[in-house]
Amino acid sequence: MKSNDQLKQYREMSETDLKERYGELSLELFNLRFQSATAQLSSPARFKQVRKEIARLKTIAGEKNIEI
Repeated sequence: MKSNDQLKQYREMSETDLKERYGELSLELFNLRFQSATAQLSSPARFKQVRKEIARLKTIAGEKNIEI
């Protein structure tokens, strides 16, 4: 399963790597929202994927007592 592999990767990441990945995903989500507003969105399903990945990151950060 892809999500289980992602969880393993996130659990092995350092604090700085987690924060960096969170920043990348936040920027991607912002860009997706912008594309949606301007009717240039190519993949609407990507919204859900990015939101779930951000939630996974926040969960792992909470487990490690890291503030993102």
